[in-house]
Amino acid sequence: MIMKHNLAQDLEQCALPAALEAMGERWSFLILRGALSGIRHFEEFQSTLGIARNILANRLSRLVENGIMLRQPMQCDKRKVEYRLTEKGQELAPVMIALRQWGEKWGCGTVSCQVLADRRDGLPIRRVTIQAHDGRVLELSDLVWLCPDEVTPMAEEPAAAA
Repeated sequence: MIMKHNLAQDLEQCALPAALEAMGERWSFLILRGALSGIRHFEEFQSTLGIARNILANRLSRLVENGIMLRQPMQCDKRKVEYRLTEKGQELAPVMIALRQWGEKWGCGTVSCQVLADRRDGLPIRRVTIQAHDGRVLELSDLVWLCPDEVTPMAEEPAAAA
């Protein structure tokens, strides 16, 4: 069982509470979903999500403050702004996809009429899984919490021949 560790002690050092705090709540996730889909402008977020303007402004500010989104003047009209995902924000894509897949599997809403697919070949993406360093899919029973000094160092990959 992977939870056989001192959860109370580890919670102080765990990144999960801080990550949840950075994202906020439901609207922040929906704004992120919109941004991952290419929405960039306040009005687009507002009309697509049906969110109140004051709540949207608050959540966008919070996402900017947490380095998940960047607020910048538009190239074509410096009086207008757009919101773009930072690298930090883009790296939330697997989390968002995993949550969506979980929700679809467990009936937390209707299965979407849109399927996330590979742009190259149009084939649907695989389910998000937990993978070992070598790509093996791991089950929950395969996991264990270790202190950093107990972790086996990974062998360095040989440098590519020049």
